[in-house]
Amino acid sequence: MIRTRIIGTGSYVPPDILTNDNLSEMVDTSDEWIRTRTGICNRHIAKDMDNADMAYNAARNAVEDARIEASKIGLIIVATSTPDYAFPNQASLVQAKLKAVNAMCFDVSAACSGFITALDIAASMLKAGSYKYALVIGSEKMSEIVNWKDRSVCVLFGDGAGAGALVGHERGIIDSNIYNDGTGASVLTGGRRFSDSCSTDIFIHMDGQEVFKFAVKSVPTAIETLLHNNNMDINEVDKFILHQANVRIIESVAKRLKADKDKFPVNLNEYGNTSSASIPILLDELNRNGSLKQGEKLVLAGFGAGLSWGSILLVW
Repeated sequence: MIRTRIIGTGSYVPPDILTNDNLSEMVDTSDEWIRTRTGICNRHIAKDMDNADMAYNAARNAVEDARIEASKIGLIIVATSTPDYAFPNQASLVQAKLKAVNAMCFDVSAACSGFITALDIAASMLKAGSYKYALVIGSEKMSEIVNWKDRSVCVLFGDGAGAGALVGHERGIIDSNIYNDGTGASVLTGGRRFSDSCSTDIFIHMDGQEVFKFAVKSVPTAIETLLHNNNMDINEVDKFILHQANVRIIESVAKRLKADKDKFPVNLNEYGNTSSASIPILLDELNRNGSLKQGEKLVLAGFGAGLSWGSILLVW
């Protein structure tokens, strides 16, 4: 059976760091308030680069890690909610920078669930035999749509990109489930809404309590369903790589699953919520520091605006 294997990972975060203390000079907050409620200490901000620049850097690192030529890539998907342009798509910009001249390109807009959605699409296309190699990227410049005067939002988000290089293989992604509930769309919105050709609102608006309740209920259910469908027990999973939104959400998911909290790696303390980039950034860190062992069973799970959520089961 042809599955999809991740053969390379890459990430990129801009060098400029905005600390909690920096934010306390901008809004009524403090390092202690932010840490205890979110687990976030720093976030990286892209001051002098576009989204596509970050996406390219992450993609290049993934291709180098995979040890393949860019010209062999047949598909590039970029998951993003903060593209540089309405068109052309981000994937085309990455293709040009990467010189992946044979790749078909498109973007996916699924907010913080974007990377797992794009990964699921790419896996299906590789499984069908349409392409041999694919590149999936999550890249976000959240700082452009954050209201830096809104304490409830500005403390949460950061910029960055992560990527995975994929190949059709007998070992890799086993199964997935992706869900959506558009009736909850108003709970979390952001970006530009156009009316009479004028931008009326660019900022993120979020009902934090509703997002929290949605995440801690939907994510464990999705993971349990995924494992049940594949006759697996929670204890058989070696690592759960969740979207890095809030440490309390991650801890609550672990508790509801009755899973060892140590199986839930966290890096949001350094990067904040990077939306579709958070899972691939974390995956790349774990890959490069040797934390991922061949044959380990991983669950990737995302959740975000839409409302959207889902999970992917794979063997590393």
